[in-house]
Amino acid sequence: MSTQPTLTGIRVLEQGTFITGPCAGMMLADLGADVIKIESPEGDPYRAYQGGQYSPHFQAYNRNKRSLALDMKLKGDCALFDRLAAEADVYIQNFRPGTADRLGAGAARLQGLNPRLVYCSISGFGSSGPYSDRPSYDSVAQALSGFLSVVVDNRRPQFLGPALADAITGMYASQGILAALVQRGRCGRGAHVEISMLEAMAHFAVEPFAAFFALGETPTSADRPRLAQAYILRTADARLIAIHLSSLEKFWQGLVAALDAPELKEDPRFNPRERRIAEYETLRVELDTRFARQPLAHWVQRLQAEDVPYAPVNLIDDVVRDPQVEHLGIVVPVDSPHTATRAVRPAAQFDGWRARSVSAAPLLNQHGESIRAALNAASSWPETARLAGGRV
Repeated sequence: MSTQPTLTGIRVLEQGTFITGPCAGMMLADLGADVIKIESPEGDPYRAYQGGQYSPHFQAYNRNKRSLALDMKLKGDCALFDRLAAEADVYIQNFRPGTADRLGAGAARLQGLNPRLVYCSISGFGSSGPYSDRPSYDSVAQALSGFLSVVVDNRRPQFLGPALADAITGMYASQGILAALVQRGRCGRGAHVEISMLEAMAHFAVEPFAAFFALGETPTSADRPRLAQAYILRTADARLIAIHLSSLEKFWQGLVAALDAPELKEDPRFNPRERRIAEYETLRVELDTRFARQPLAHWVQRLQAEDVPYAPVNLIDDVVRDPQVEHLGIVVPVDSPHTATRAVRPAAQFDGWRARSVSAAPLLNQHGESIRAALNAASSWPETARLAGGRV
C-alpha cells in the first residue's frame, strides 16, 4: 500500500517562467517531488500578471514548491546553482533555445556536473528549424498546430478561455520526465528530454490528424460534436446543459423518452443514427426548441431517469458545490496565510492515498535564506517537508 506521494525523494530544479515550465514542475511537485523554483531577483514575470508579485495565475502553477532567487551574473549564486544541479534528479527550463547555454545552464554542462540528471528543455517550436528563434505563446501554438481549427467555430472565431497549449505542453513535459526517470532506473544515466509546444499540441490533436490521414479530408470544428452527437442546449431558465449520445442507440431512445417525444423516434430525418449525423444542425434546432420549454432542474431529473449522458454546464462556483466534487474531495485547503484558502488537489490517487491539502505557491525568494543556510552547513541537497496528504 502507498503511504506517501509517489515521487518522494525526487529532487527537481525548475527554472521556468509563465506556464509551460512551471506546470511541468507543479505536476511533479503534486506527486511529491521536492521542487526548488529558481527565479531571477525580479521573479517569474507571471507573478506580476495582474500587478504585484503574487497573481492568482502564478499561484495556480507554482504550488508545492520552494522559491530561491539567484542572480546568475554573480559568481557566488552560480556556484550555489551548480551545487543544487549536482544533487538534482531533474532540471526544467522553458527558455528560448540558446538562453540556457548563455546562463551556464545548458544540458551538456549540467549533465557534465551530474550524469544522472534528467534535463528537460521546453520551447515553442523546437531547438532547431526555421521557427526555432520565434517567440511563442499559448495562442500561437494552438493556431500553428491545427488544434485551434478543430475547436473554434469558423463563423465566429475566438479563443477558448484557458491557456490550453501552455498547460498541455507542461503535462507532456512531465510525462517525458517520468519516462526518463524510469529509463534512468534501468541504465543509471539521465537523459535530455526536449518538448515543444508545437509538438505537444499536434500530438494532442492526434484524432483529427488520424482522420485526415485515413480519409484525406481536412477536419473542422463541427466534425467531433456531429459524429459524437453532442449538443449544448439552453433551458427555460437560461442555463446550459450538455448531452452526449455517442453511437449507442439506447441513448437516443432515452433522450426521446426524456423529451416525451415519440414522434422523434419515427422522424425519418433523424433515424437511423447516420441521418442524425447528416441532419445535426436540424436536430440541434429541434432540441433547442424543446429544451427551452422547461428549466434545468426538470431536464436533469428527466435525463437522469432515462440514463442519458448529460451534465449542466457548470460555472466554477457550481463545481465547488457539486456533490460528486465534494464526495471526491477535489477541493482541498491551502496551508498558507498569504493566499486563497482553497485549491483543486492533484487528480491521481494511489492505493487510496490522495492529497488532503496543498502548499501555497511561494513568495519570491521565500525559501532563499533557509536553502542557502542548509547548503552552507552541508554539501547535500537542502531537504524539506513532504507534500501534505493522507489516506482516504
